[in-house]
Amino acid sequence: MALAALGTAAQEMPPEERRGPQALTADEKSDPEDPEETELGVMEDQRSVILHLISQLKLGMDLTKVVLPTFILERRSLLEMYADFMAHPDLLLAVTAGATPQERVICFVEYYLTAFHEGRKGALAKKPYNPIIGETFHCSWEVPKDRVKPRRTAPHAPAGHEHPLADEPSKNYKLRFVAEQVSHHPPISCFYCECKEKRLCVNTHVWTKSKFMGMSVGVSMIGEGNEENRVLRLLEHGEEYVFTLPSAYARSILTIPWVELGGKVSISCAKTGYSAAVIFHTKPFYGGKVHSGIAGDVLAEHAPKMKHNPTNTIVCKAHGEWNGTLEFTYNNGETKVIDTTALPVYPKKIRPLEKQGPMESRNLWREVTRCLRLGDIDAATEQKRRLEEKQRVEERKRENLRAPWQPKYFIQEGDGWVYFNPLWKAH
Repeated sequence: MALAALGTAAQEMPPEERRGPQALTADEKSDPEDPEETELGVMEDQRSVILHLISQLKLGMDLTKVVLPTFILERRSLLEMYADFMAHPDLLLAVTAGATPQERVICFVEYYLTAFHEGRKGALAKKPYNPIIGETFHCSWEVPKDRVKPRRTAPHAPAGHEHPLADEPSKNYKLRFVAEQVSHHPPISCFYCECKEKRLCVNTHVWTKSKFMGMSVGVSMIGEGNEENRVLRLLEHGEEYVFTLPSAYARSILTIPWVELGGKVSISCAKTGYSAAVIFHTKPFYGGKVHSGIAGDVLAEHAPKMKHNPTNTIVCKAHGEWNGTLEFTYNNGETKVIDTTALPVYPKKIRPLEKQGPMESRNLWREVTRCLRLGDIDAATEQKRRLEEKQRVEERKRENLRAPWQPKYFIQEGDGWVYFNPLWKAH
């Protein structure tokens, strides 16, 4: 049973027995995606629960340790949500296909700005499960090689279609992903993905901080220590792209909650001197533009300016919506429009539940997910309580023994966390 393994599974696993992402893909199958969350808004009985909770909170209060009602949960872990940001792997792999440093930084910014919308399951703001310490999530994507081209030359696929997968593995690139919850207080999630064939990898960790803001909740996705802990590496070119992440806001929590992104983020490559500054504008309190016809889809203006720092030359500008249409204007006068809702989505490949370990996200939360799918909120709350109580008991045991938690796949190096066998150390 999943609960029995919470305390010691990771600590008893010697390093030589760790299985990296490449070793965990043999039994993976295309994922039958869970349907999007039902978008009904907040029911009257649920509103009274939220009002009671709000009455006990103060503006700016840290919500990390506050137990939130189960009915606001969506049916996936935060670790899986990070994987869903990779739903356009062809765009990520196309970054390393860029012929010049300028083309590669533009490709990465284009990928970055199109990644967020697929991480949201529908317009309704719901909260993923808080990962249990030691929880992991594994998946991969198969990407036909003929689809990996720089976006300025790549043909558009039919709108609304998933990408077809090549019949022969030799015709595909494989992008592998592993995520792990390495700390409970503070809540720190790590993830690593790699494509050996393209010699590309991403290593990052995210420390989530949430606070109460009245009729909304703000979540900051920060890097512990310095921000250089989020890096895309293109080993073929010897380039490292350091990036930051926007904050997320759940608005109108008493009616029909919706999500918007906000804040300033940056992307930079020290070797080439290229950088980008991106601003996600939030909706003003009065007025402002909301996505027409879709509750919760808010216009998030992007105003990135990609420039070459040594010459102070702006090479590209962009504006639009992170969950809608983006327009890019290049320094040669050309423009390109990307409709994020029309981009083809590659399905994750994931092992069936019966072949997953007890600490893998879907197996660990399977009973909570089953109860939520049936609409049995009381049963889901009880299953969630059991998981979290077991985590607290095991944490107290470790404190008494003065035995810190030892993650399975990630190693702490200075202020950051690094995958135990990253691609850049293997080459």
